[in-house]
This record gives sequence, structure tokens and C-alpha cells, in this order.
Amino acid sequence: MNFKNTFYSHVLFLLLLVLCSARAATADTLLILGDSLSAGYRLPVEQSWPVLMAKQWQQSSKKTVLVNGSISGNTAAQGLERLPELLKQHNPKWVLVELGANDGLRGFPIQNIEQDLQQGISLIKQAGAQPLLMQIQISPNYGKRYTESFANIYPALAERNHIPLLPFFMEHVAGKPEWMQDDGLHPNQAAQPFIADWMSNTLSVYINAS
Repeated sequence: MNFKNTFYSHVLFLLLLVLCSARAATADTLLILGDSLSAGYRLPVEQSWPVLMAKQWQQSSKKTVLVNGSISGNTAAQGLERLPELLKQHNPKWVLVELGANDGLRGFPIQNIEQDLQQGISLIKQAGAQPLLMQIQISPNYGKRYTESFANIYPALAERNHIPLLPFFMEHVAGKPEWMQDDGLHPNQAAQPFIADWMSNTLSVYINAS
């Protein structure tokens, strides 16, 4: 064994560790706090749009780390309950809030949904992160009054809190049967690459501006 070569190999290995650690330390984190629309409902997790988008970002010059904290079935209140631990664990720079669809589908009171989302936004700000709120729409089956009141929650919160309001990606997906699962509510595997590209372009506007 050549001691000199072994020594330099160890030094090089340590330098690589330091560089990797430094890169990780300087990377900013985007946390996605969502429900089944972002959790890849009934799909292998590696086929979900957040994972596909994360792979795109890893292959590009972006230093942003993506953490998907979405759980299928979560209401705004359930997301709020999990939020403090996610903020503490990941210390994100941005948090995309994609919640409320399950509340609307269950006909929860508009005031309660708005209060839960507001508490989440406040917690994100208190943690020193930037909230990004996604507009959510529900089926008109619930009646015009409720549907419009629900949709109006999001621009009102965005304006009140001076935060970005992102368009709802499902508006580009729901009208294409070939991109929807048989429940008529969730995007299928074929839709995930489109959503990943669309969300990457949409989020980049806000992330690059920060």
C-alpha cells in the first residue's frame, strides 16, 4: 500500500464531503404542503409531479431542495396540525400551500376553511419562510353560492397577507379525460409530467425573484 497515495485519497474524500455539505447548507428548500393532488394519489410516489419536478431541478443549475409534505385526504386543519413540525425539520425558504380541496368537497363552513388557511400562512411567516398559496377550485355541484365563496377564499387571503397566489394546475388537466383517473377528481400518471413542467415554470417565477 502506498501511504502517500492513501493519504491524498483521504484528503480528497474529506474535501468532497465538505463541498457537498457546503452545497447542501447553501441550498434553499421549497416545502409543498398539500393533499392528494400533490401526493400522487394511487400512483407510485416516484411518478408524482413533485418527484418529477425535483429530478428536473437536480439536473439543472437550481440549488433548490424540494420536500413534499403532502398527504392524501388532508384538510386545511390537518395540514395546519402537521405544519409546525415540518417547518422545524426542514427550515424551508418557501412553503407552497395546496390545501382546501377536501374541505370544499366535504362542504365545510367557508369561515372555518379560511381561518385554518390563515393560521397556516401566519405560522409560515413566523418561521421566516415565504408562503405561496395555490388557488383551489371545486366542482359546481355544490351550488353557485358555495362554490364562488370557496374560490374567493384564496385571492382574499393572498391580498390580505401580501403573498403570491398561484393558478390552480388542475384547470389545465381536469378538462382532459385522458389525464384523469376514473374518479374524475385526481390526475393520472399521464398527467404528472405536464404538471411537473407547468409547476416548475410557475414556481420558478417566484423562486428566482426571491
